[in-house]
Amino acid sequence: MCDVVMTALPAPPHVKQVLTGEDGVLAGLRSGGVWIDHSTTDYQQTLELAEKAGEKGIGVLEAPVTGGMALLKQGKMTVLVGGDKQLFQDCLPILEQSGKKVLYMGTIGAATVAKVVSNMIAAVNVITMGEALLLGKRGGVDLKSLFEAVRFSAGNTYTWETEAPLVFNGTYDPDFTIELHCKDLNLGYELARKFNVPTELHAHAEQIYNRARVKLGDDVGSTSPARMLEEDLNESLQIDDFEDWTYTIEHVEGSMAVLQTTKDKIYGQK
Repeated sequence: MCDVVMTALPAPPHVKQVLTGEDGVLAGLRSGGVWIDHSTTDYQQTLELAEKAGEKGIGVLEAPVTGGMALLKQGKMTVLVGGDKQLFQDCLPILEQSGKKVLYMGTIGAATVAKVVSNMIAAVNVITMGEALLLGKRGGVDLKSLFEAVRFSAGNTYTWETEAPLVFNGTYDPDFTIELHCKDLNLGYELARKFNVPTELHAHAEQIYNRARVKLGDDVGSTSPARMLEEDLNESLQIDDFEDWTYTIEHVEGSMAVLQTTKDKIYGQK
């Protein structure tokens, strides 16, 4: 009875299970229907499922979302879309309900590549963030001052702004598990193999994430490589004033600005 079915699933096996088989989405959608997938999933599987859907006259848009749970709850996620451009235009009013920014990336598969690349970069940033914070502390720099210094310097990143406070308050959890981040890093590894691109730094980051997952468990937050380094060096990075920390974002002149919120007047939000 549906014209459009939207899915948002943890990993490639879940997508395949929901889409295929006698009771799958592709068996239920009639010709002319549309499948929109918000999952971060396997590139090759996405192409194969889109081909099967096309054989039944079903349109497909891959639409992975990025930004994290905090922005999802605020309706400010970014949606990356791949697929037929006319179908994208037709479905844009639906896609705009899922995020504040909707970006058309190109043909089917392009959005998956973009999303996986973004998460690969985020992983490297988490690792370098943990190393930088520990270097700063052992070098005698006040961690709150270091946080501010990097925020207003060339070293600033989205990860620094939104995940360093999770180290400070000892949660290490941006509402995204390390198991899921390791899944995304493995997807990046498979893309690198497929497209014959050396990814030496990203490969090293993947192994650091895998080690943290083995040591700390599947369900810890994806910022936990920083926690692992703290434990390796027997050095805590927790500080006061970030217990009630949160953030939002605003789009400013085509970019994304992070707005910090804590009880500390330095950030001017409370």
